[in-house]
Amino acid sequence: MYPTAATLSVLLALVTLAAGAPKILLKGAESAALQSRMGLSTDLIRFIGLAEVAAAGGLLVGLSWQPLGIAAAIGFAFTMIGAVGFHAQAGDYATPDTRKKAMAPIVLALLSAGTAVALSLAM
Repeated sequence: MYPTAATLSVLLALVTLAAGAPKILLKGAESAALQSRMGLSTDLIRFIGLAEVAAAGGLLVGLSWQPLGIAAAIGFAFTMIGAVGFHAQAGDYATPDTRKKAMAPIVLALLSAGTAVALSLAM
């Protein structure tokens, strides 16, 4: 079970790092959309980015100390559940154009939960 847990952890860490770094730097279309469409402050966007980068670090360190990896995966799942709520509030699930991007937090929350389970079983 450990190879599966390690693969999921590394994959999720890469995705969270790729999602979090632009938010910390306030670069890219995603940060601009969070500011304009959702009305989030720059401080909140940076905080979300820091949480995502911290999750990536926790997932990688969790390869050798699995309780940290489990906590990071669960924490990131809760972050993605919050993102689903923001997307729902903005009405992104109502139109096909915005629904595609809004599905990513759902998929990532499920991937995070699967990673937490895999790490738990690998202990």
